[in-house]
Amino acid sequence: MNDKRKVEIFSAGCPVCEAAVSVVNRLACASCEVTVLDMKNPEIANRAKNLGIGSVPAVVIDGRLAECCGRGINEEALKAAGLGQALAN
Repeated sequence: MNDKRKVEIFSAGCPVCEAAVSVVNRLACASCEVTVLDMKNPEIANRAKNLGIGSVPAVVIDGRLAECCGRGINEEALKAAGLGQALAN
């Protein structure tokens, strides 16, 4: 069983994306494995499309797109999606 929560940030490197990265890193706990993915990479962009991502920044937690990033980043939505919480054993 995986003991880390997988957190992926889809980013284009813009200031709004960088702010989202900062918020996610601040909220993440020791059980969160945070990865920033560059949407300029065609493979990453294709994966984002398959996940239903239509704009960036976007955060995927344990394979599910978080409802956090439409108009700025919503910390409560990230927490509700499990960010900053250890996985239950």
